Amino acid sequence: MRLLFRIFVALCMTVIVVIGALLLLPGEKFAELAADQLEAQTGRRMQVQGEVAFSVWPVLGIRTGAVTLSNADWAGPEPMLMAEGLSVGVSALDLLGGDIRITSVTATAPHLNLATNANGQGNWVLASSATTADPASTAEASASAQPFSIEKLVLSSASVTYAVHGEAPVEMTAIDLDLTWPEPGGTADMTLTLHPNGTPVKVVAEVGTFAAFLGGQVSSVGATVTTAGGFARFDGRAGVSGEVTGRFTAKAEDTVGLMRSTGLGEVSLPRGLGQGAVIGSDLTYTPDGRLALRDLSLDLDGNAMTGAVDLVMGKVPQFTAKLQAEALDLSALAAEGDSSDGAGGAASTNSGWSAERIDASALGLANGTLDLSLASLDLGQVKLGASKLSLSIDNARAVMRFHPAAIFGGTVQGQLVANNRGGLSVGGKLTYSGIQLEQALGQLAGYNRLNGEALGELNFLGVGNSQDTIMRSLSGAGWLEIGKGFFDGFDLEGLMRSGGGNGGSTVFDALSASYTMKEGNLDNQDLLISLKALRAEGKGRIGLGAQDLDYLFVPTALAANSGQGLSIPLRITGPWADPKIRPDLSQALEAEIDGLEEQATDQLRQKLGEELEVEIAPTQDLEEAIQDGLEQRAKDSLLQLLQGN
Repeated sequence: MRLLFRIFVALCMTVIVVIGALLLLPGEKFAELAADQLEAQTGRRMQVQGEVAFSVWPVLGIRTGAVTLSNADWAGPEPMLMAEGLSVGVSALDLLGGDIRITSVTATAPHLNLATNANGQGNWVLASSATTADPASTAEASASAQPFSIEKLVLSSASVTYAVHGEAPVEMTAIDLDLTWPEPGGTADMTLTLHPNGTPVKVVAEVGTFAAFLGGQVSSVGATVTTAGGFARFDGRAGVSGEVTGRFTAKAEDTVGLMRSTGLGEVSLPRGLGQGAVIGSDLTYTPDGRLALRDLSLDLDGNAMTGAVDLVMGKVPQFTAKLQAEALDLSALAAEGDSSDGAGGAASTNSGWSAERIDASALGLANGTLDLSLASLDLGQVKLGASKLSLSIDNARAVMRFHPAAIFGGTVQGQLVANNRGGLSVGGKLTYSGIQLEQALGQLAGYNRLNGEALGELNFLGVGNSQDTIMRSLSGAGWLEIGKGFFDGFDLEGLMRSGGGNGGSTVFDALSASYTMKEGNLDNQDLLISLKALRAEGKGRIGLGAQDLDYLFVPTALAANSGQGLSIPLRITGPWADPKIRPDLSQALEAEIDGLEEQATDQLRQKLGEELEVEIAPTQDLEEAIQDGLEQRAKDSLLQLLQGN
């Protein structure tokens, strides 16, 4: 018992002597020992400036003034870490054994310079100094070096400069980090708080085999991000070089607020494009900037889509996406456009097309392809049924293809093009069938008086940076055929036949026309409308840019005028908003004069035939007929004279 007591007393005296000796060491000497140990574990040199004080409580260790931690050799002369002050804690038990093991580091107002090299390696990847030694000493150094670990790391009011190789640095301030790593070969738990735009963004993460993670290996990672307006969760594997794979889920109740709080800028999102969003996907990201989303499910304000997306980061991102959707409701886009136009929208109908410059810069933000299959799409005034669409963008030139698209009760195939490479131009080549004209013209042009089912083709090209310049530059061609239909508000039969008519509508059996476009004017020379006992023809100019027209419309009552037909030419001129319709007397008189000339010619032909006693064909020239008749009469008279009759 006495022996045990003496041993205990000896141990206590030893501890007192060791601690006393440690307290007698100058603080600078202890800081030097800690710096040497840190360099042995990380390969980085720590320099301490100012007074160094020794502490026993609450942590056994030192408190320093300003400190710096050297950078990776390839990362430049700037230190990787600078701090106004540093508290370094050490293990008391290891200290009793004559070793210094760092258990905690608390930095005040630190600044981190983080960067990656051309191979994607980060300067934060710490390695033992043995890795830089010559091969002969590597084994010995590795055996003696302790594995790098810090049981606790605290950064307060930190700032970070992050520079990806070849890209502009990104800076962030007001960062707080609390990391606990109790076992060198175990899991590290981290709580990180960022303030990118004054609003806290909190990250709570756990990293398995943290030592291997810091050494550049891929480890299991789980992280939850919460901020004003939403949260996100990731479970998978990741490495410090940037490789990530796992399941990603996120929910944003207020996407605009979330983007504002995370410093992504102010955006305006109409309902249907993600005011509230839910996303889930298998995610893979590689250090060279390639992001792959598989088994993707996306809900934007109730607009649900599934599919896959590939994205290659770069100065101009490259994307490939295949999405499927049921019913998409984007009607808020039209409502927002109407409200933003205000009274100006109505004014444009009367005063012409908008001269406001069109901002088409978005065409140059990315390149790629998107394939979208959907059951329906509501754009407000325009509604699509089951459709297959594809969008390709290449160097500010976008092509939308319909494979086909169900619209206005029919189908449309072809493509639309918007090109902003050297100024804006728009064009298209479309074929359509089964289109209900009341819907199409009503929703696209505000004209709902023509009813019928149309098929046809349209090719067009417009150049300019505003609606007005585009419409005034339109060129192209097309044709149109309509089966049975009617014009509302104009009774052609009532006009042509007394006592007839259809109560204010013109019912037709068929309509056909072809046209060309040049410099914003549509030219048509072959309009033909077939009605019951009537026929109508038309030709003229329709000003698509100037919103005016000069058109001749000629209806003919086939049974009138003893079966010869009666035509009443109508000239339609003026602006679309207030066209003038009046009879074209010049056309009517010309037709009447032609009729009188033909009647007089027939009567003269009959009289000459009787006088000359010859038959004159309707196609025979009268002068020639008279000459032939006189010659024949002269021959007959001469024969009578010679024969003595």
